[in-house]
Amino acid sequence: MSTDTMTKAPAPARQLRGDGSDFAQLSRRIAAEGLLERRKGYYAVRSGLVLAAFGGGWWAVFALGDSWWQLALAAGMSVVFAQIGLMAHDLAHRQVFDRRRPSEAGGLVAANLLMGMSYGWWMNKHTRHHANPNHEERDPDVSPDLVVWSQRQAREASGPARFIGRWQAYLFFPLLLLEGLNLSFNSFRALRRPMMKRPVLEGALLVAHFAAYFGLVFAALPAGKAVAFLAVHQALLGVYLGCVFAPNHKGMLMVTPEMKLDFLRRQVLTSRNVRGGAVVDAVMGGLNYQVEHHLFPSMPTPALRRAARITRQFCAEKGIAYYEVGLVRSYREILGHLHRTGEPLRSGG
Repeated sequence: MSTDTMTKAPAPARQLRGDGSDFAQLSRRIAAEGLLERRKGYYAVRSGLVLAAFGGGWWAVFALGDSWWQLALAAGMSVVFAQIGLMAHDLAHRQVFDRRRPSEAGGLVAANLLMGMSYGWWMNKHTRHHANPNHEERDPDVSPDLVVWSQRQAREASGPARFIGRWQAYLFFPLLLLEGLNLSFNSFRALRRPMMKRPVLEGALLVAHFAAYFGLVFAALPAGKAVAFLAVHQALLGVYLGCVFAPNHKGMLMVTPEMKLDFLRRQVLTSRNVRGGAVVDAVMGGLNYQVEHHLFPSMPTPALRRAARITRQFCAEKGIAYYEVGLVRSYREILGHLHRTGEPLRSGG
């Protein structure tokens, strides 16, 4: 892990201790700045722009008609769908509304109806991730399904993960091309699981989405171009989402059951912030401030930049390693981490 921008790292024993009061101190500083207050105007403008792009994109598909330039539109629509997913993320964390019902209703519309992803399935998985980020046994985002995230997972790997894990650093971005399909597949598969609160409603919204999605594309285009449009759209949607979420934790501290971390250190030490200014903020939907997002999940996106300055200073005072790099550097670190964790599989260990 680079020391590109990092507060002085404390000794390991200090990192694994905490009397539970540090987060309360930081929370008081954050609250005093009003950073947890809802930003209704911001979300009204943001959601309006995303919905306008969504409607305008489908209008453009029909306006352009039978043309291979439709593949450029498919790429553009992958960005729009990803932005809808990021809006669903903010709704799930109640960044937009205080109350559960409007947050859930908005999430179902954004995720299931507009994007084609189960809100209930994703929220269940994401909640478990927030509770135990990068925990080898408790975080579903680092489960060794196809990719192994630690050398211990590599040594215990079986099936596809044992084969893919050997060269996973080289296969990581190609695998992201399938992430859009993976989200859809898991969304439908989750409808039969007990943890789903509204499987009938979610299933109906998913069916409505894909009926409209396929119907619009095949109504606007000949079969060959329609299939190409769908392939490009789904592939680039997966790459976009993967490139937004991967820098947040991949390559950072992996937590094992024997580690004893308080809430503040568990969130800070496993998260990576990504610098880049307003463009990166918009492209990543504010998730480039991953440290602050994990500490204060309900904090509205426009407050995260100011919260980052406060949190960075606080961590420096407490001797807690706070890590941030540029976007390209974050991907280099992810690939380096994947190559190292796959070593036991390449060496036969």
